[in-house]
Amino acid sequence: MDNNIVLEKKLNRVAYVLTFVVLVLVGLMRRYKLDIGVDFSFLPPFHASLNALTAIVLLVALYFIKAKNMELHKRFMLTALSLSVLFLLSYVAYHFTTPETIFGDLNHDGILDSDELLLVDKSRTPYLILLFSHISLAAISLPFILLTFIRAYTNQFDKHKMMARYVFPVWLYVAITGPVCYFLLMPYYS
Repeated sequence: MDNNIVLEKKLNRVAYVLTFVVLVLVGLMRRYKLDIGVDFSFLPPFHASLNALTAIVLLVALYFIKAKNMELHKRFMLTALSLSVLFLLSYVAYHFTTPETIFGDLNHDGILDSDELLLVDKSRTPYLILLFSHISLAAISLPFILLTFIRAYTNQFDKHKMMARYVFPVWLYVAITGPVCYFLLMPYYS
């Protein structure tokens, strides 16, 4: 069997396991909070910055592949992947240790009372739709981002290109909507 095929199968298994672990952690972080004595409340703007930087890096990587500069494309895609990994680690650490911020919770008590709901009534639904699309597409795209990377890493460039056509815009959407969600939620951080 070709070494690239063997490597691809191993890496695919790693991608599926990583995806499963990340999805479990994301599911658990909403239910359980850990008190480790560190205040991570400074992280949301860092997360937004990482996402914004990822979007820029993805666009630069797209520019370089369109210019047929595969070496710079590869470097920028590795940078985008690294930024996303850093984001994910930081995001999980934040959400495991910090109470959730609720859109419209002006008094920061963790409860959206009827007066607060009335004040944000028209803007809450669009925010929740944007947030839902961001979170859903982030979860759905994770294994595909990894699999697209694996195709390039194992020199299956035709498969990589075919997958990237669909995966890239979703990843870019997630990277762009992350900071947008942050800016919409920013007034409600305590």
